[in-house]
Amino acid sequence: MIVRVQSSDGTKRIPSNPTDTLRTLLDKVIAAFLLDASTSFSLCRRPGGKEELQPGQLALQLGNIPIHHGDMLYLIVKTGVEGSEVKGGIEEDEVDHVLSKRDGQVSRSRDPQLCHHGPQSKCVNCMPLQPWDKAVQEGRDDTTIKHLSFHTHIRKLTSGVDRGKFANLEDLSCKIKPGCKDHSPWPAGICTKCQPSAITLARQEYRHVDNVMFEDGSIVDRFLDGWRESGGQRLGYLLGRYEEYTDVPLGIRAVVAAIYEPPQTSLSHSVELLEDPAREMVDQVATLLGLRKVGWIFTDLESEGNIKVAYKRSINTHLLSAEECIMAANFQNQYPNPSKLSTTGKFGSKFITVCVSGNEANQIDLKGYQVSNQCMALVRDDCLVPTLDAPELGYVRESTSELYVPDVFYKTKDSYGEMTRLARPLPLEYLIIELTTSHPKNPQPLLPGGKGQFPISNRFTSHQDFSSLCGYVQGQTGVPFLSFMANFHLLLYLYSHEVAGLRLKAHLPLLCEAICSGNKSLSDEWRARDEWATVEQLIAASTESPTGLAPPTRLPSSSSESWQCQHCTLLNPPQATDCEACHLPK
Repeated sequence: MIVRVQSSDGTKRIPSNPTDTLRTLLDKVIAAFLLDASTSFSLCRRPGGKEELQPGQLALQLGNIPIHHGDMLYLIVKTGVEGSEVKGGIEEDEVDHVLSKRDGQVSRSRDPQLCHHGPQSKCVNCMPLQPWDKAVQEGRDDTTIKHLSFHTHIRKLTSGVDRGKFANLEDLSCKIKPGCKDHSPWPAGICTKCQPSAITLARQEYRHVDNVMFEDGSIVDRFLDGWRESGGQRLGYLLGRYEEYTDVPLGIRAVVAAIYEPPQTSLSHSVELLEDPAREMVDQVATLLGLRKVGWIFTDLESEGNIKVAYKRSINTHLLSAEECIMAANFQNQYPNPSKLSTTGKFGSKFITVCVSGNEANQIDLKGYQVSNQCMALVRDDCLVPTLDAPELGYVRESTSELYVPDVFYKTKDSYGEMTRLARPLPLEYLIIELTTSHPKNPQPLLPGGKGQFPISNRFTSHQDFSSLCGYVQGQTGVPFLSFMANFHLLLYLYSHEVAGLRLKAHLPLLCEAICSGNKSLSDEWRARDEWATVEQLIAASTESPTGLAPPTRLPSSSSESWQCQHCTLLNPPQATDCEACHLPK
């Protein structure tokens, strides 16, 4: 049966069954109207919030409530959270706390020609400049940032006579404001009080992150091995942290320590993300290491032979395609930036995008980007879609009976002067913000790893099992234990899998603490524990080890006979290569 649900955003038809519970219907309504989990709402039988369905009916079947085929329900979204209450409970990122205590002023040296005062005095020619002063930007070379840092933008807002008492950061909304009772819901009616204003796109003058730095060049190189081995494009999450970036007044830098590649379908010209069953475990291991997802990286590489790649992305073609901008905006909406100056407690995002493609010299190059807050709002409210055959252009939807889309404009100049155009189509350069990318001169990575590399998750060309663990550990002759254990893919494998029948998940926090602090004695303590000592003994028993232990004598077996495991004595089927109980190799 079909249940119709009407809201200020329009009417949607919800496929249901008479045996579904009211709780199931509510879940379908949340999915259909793209409501946040924290959004408070109610379903009513009559307009204006009358005859509300009660929480005590959640376990009842729709046929018993009763709700029948074709019935109309009314969705009332409850709003009105006080800004002061939200601001008081927001925990901003650590880097925001640090930068909020900086004055941000840019010092200037004394000018010998214009300054005629003593060494302890200041005049208009040598007084420190505010970080948003145009002279600060004009006095820098061409390689410097074109945008203000986010905290410079905040200082600019709060620099007036009121000292920012009334400063407020508001995310753009393209949706009809709920709760208006002066007319019927869209598409039957709309008024100026609930209708979103028309949007004129403008290049964002600030950015939330100013630089992205990879702790070691091998991090990206190992990621590119996936493309080199398969020829298919690859996508990964950047795991790292945010810190102060001193090259820009009040700047923020994203430092990348590892790249995790989720399950994906890789083709020569595209990549498709798949459902990741290990998503929560990835976040948990990253948290143990003091890391988080700070962005995503993808390849767009086409080999031209002789160690060269095609040069496809420039200002004459496109920097990011519409699909990539939409995906970047989706990621930024998933990882919002906490802010006490916002009534909702969040504003913009620090989540970054890195594209790996060819440059003018036909060499592999990395480019960092973010999309503007306007782009985030257009994507969040389902207003922006890609064009069919022009990757450098997007397209703003037209309003339908189910979705209201405000008019979106952008300004451009031609020989006749400045003109305002409707964003159908839309040049994407209005939405893209460029970041700088870098590597340290003297790398000191948090996760250096050892000789060779432990197999990377979700690649067709490599497989993680006990045999690969044996090969990795046995190849670390002369490498300190703490160094070769500091490998994100290895730690994720130990956290999410049974190793020789042992679960090491509960014991990894101590090892991660030793890695973060570089404490050798703490890592030695973890190594001496029974769990890892047992694993090392099994590794030594499975392959020839530097200690001189030889592999055990195996019972003769044929391909058609069952074989007995020499470690746990389980009888395994003939086609098995690893023991089904202890997972050790045959």
